[in-house]
Amino acid sequence: MPFTSLSDYLTQLEKRGELLRVAQPVDPYLEITELADRVVKRGGAALLIEHPVGADFPLAIGLYGTLARTEFALGGSLASLQERMRGWVRSEPPTTMVDKLKQLPRLAQLAGYLPKTVTTAPCQQVRMDPPDLTRLPVQTCWPEDGGPFFTLPMVFTRDPETGRRNCGMYRLQRFDATTTGMHWQVHKTGARHYAIHEARGERMPVAVALGGDPAITYAATAPLPDGVDEMIFAGFLRERPVEMVRCLTCDLEVPADADFIIEGYVDPGERRREGPFGDHTGYYSLADDYPVFHVTAITHRRDAVYPSTIVGRPPMEDGYLGQATERLFLPLVQMMAPEIVDYHLPVAGAFHNLVIVAINKQYPGHARKVMHTIWGLGQLANTKTVIVVDADVNVHDPDEVLWRVGNNIDPERDTQFTLGPVDVLDHASRLPAYGSKMGIDATKKWPGEGFTREWPDALTMTAEVQAKVDGLMKTLGL
Repeated sequence: MPFTSLSDYLTQLEKRGELLRVAQPVDPYLEITELADRVVKRGGAALLIEHPVGADFPLAIGLYGTLARTEFALGGSLASLQERMRGWVRSEPPTTMVDKLKQLPRLAQLAGYLPKTVTTAPCQQVRMDPPDLTRLPVQTCWPEDGGPFFTLPMVFTRDPETGRRNCGMYRLQRFDATTTGMHWQVHKTGARHYAIHEARGERMPVAVALGGDPAITYAATAPLPDGVDEMIFAGFLRERPVEMVRCLTCDLEVPADADFIIEGYVDPGERRREGPFGDHTGYYSLADDYPVFHVTAITHRRDAVYPSTIVGRPPMEDGYLGQATERLFLPLVQMMAPEIVDYHLPVAGAFHNLVIVAINKQYPGHARKVMHTIWGLGQLANTKTVIVVDADVNVHDPDEVLWRVGNNIDPERDTQFTLGPVDVLDHASRLPAYGSKMGIDATKKWPGEGFTREWPDALTMTAEVQAKVDGLMKTLGL
């Protein structure tokens, strides 16, 4: 069953021995970061900071701080969720009436995940009067940060042309009691919605939700195809529709079971310097000018808990969220490129710096075709480096991947360079959000690729000898 609130999730974690209550005061300025970072790197429990210094609400951090905890938050093992995703997407569109009829049960199931609108909601039990962001335990995570940042916000906007809802996770720097930065990177859907409003000279309504069922928070980070409602995806994860309630001061709907709702607007043409921010790359993302979010109302649950996370030099908590995304969205990647057997986004690669792909190679140049597929696929389009290996390679074993790369490439022949969009956080690119990309073809080379010499076999032992030595080692107690 889905969690009915963040407090419900924390209660269940405590029953599992995965929650540590911290009764001592801990300062949101740097101290919570240092404590949470040490605990996550030791594989420790989630933390409930009951008395953050200078704040009126408790703070929860480490909600996804281990793989097991992430799976618990999402309602199942990553393997089982991947299989559900595989059943939800198809590798081929229906071409016959029989195919279309076969899809009806799947479409009916999808309809069961549509959000439901309610008129009363826990997230509106208390209206803060006047609204005051300084009452929340917003963290200044790293010494050179430009200020305190909301790090787990679900930011709701609506496409002014289609009316479709979007929910993304964009950091918010708190400037004062009623304004924050709105860190919409150029490639994000929220930024596109704002650009349309700005071109029209219109004020844009925005709502921010904090807390609630952790599966809904995860959905805000998911790399869904443009136009797919994150709340439908959250319903899919929860196996129950997300209940939504209309905001009090703007025409948007937000999750009814959230802990906090921050309502407001962004004006066209208004910018303010935001950052620096200690980011998931392990470096500070530099200060830049971003739109300003003005708060018109704050509501919250009576038992509200402020949710937070920290990012920084890998490995950190966001690595487990990235692992969930990698596994859950493999079927969607394979729908676009069926030759892909598996892929891996190493945590140290900070998601956008490195993707390792194993393929069923079928023709000369196939590895290069897959590189360009990756560079044209949703958020993977920002990938800086793509390594392509054969289907028998374990992409999750860095030693095996490096062994194949070291042995299977002629650097001049097998390296592909191109130009294109890169992640805004890539500080090494020649220009912001634009730079070069590299692909490495570490597959076995074919005559059709100009390789006319004999390709040697890799060293392997015979199955007969392996089985015999298995028995010997068992006898020896090894």
